[in-house]
Amino acid sequence: MSENKTIKRIFNGIVISDKMEKTIVVKVDRIKIHPKYKKRYLVSKKYKVHDVKNEFRQGDKVKFIECRPLSKDKKWRVIY
Repeated sequence: MSENKTIKRIFNGIVISDKMEKTIVVKVDRIKIHPKYKKRYLVSKKYKVHDVKNEFRQGDKVKFIECRPLSKDKKWRVIY
């Protein structure tokens, strides 16, 4: 009776596109530090996130969590 506890990643980001039906594109920014020069720089990544009610618009701040694959690119769903 071993329960496999999966760790689900949670991200915060800004909606950059809401043109698809039930899908939003969210940009997540994070700061990395260069290993040699120790300079901080910004790295961005875009995620396709499932939005069931089509309630989020471009420019909104959202929080989303990892889930089962919903399509080829969508493996995330919005929390709020």
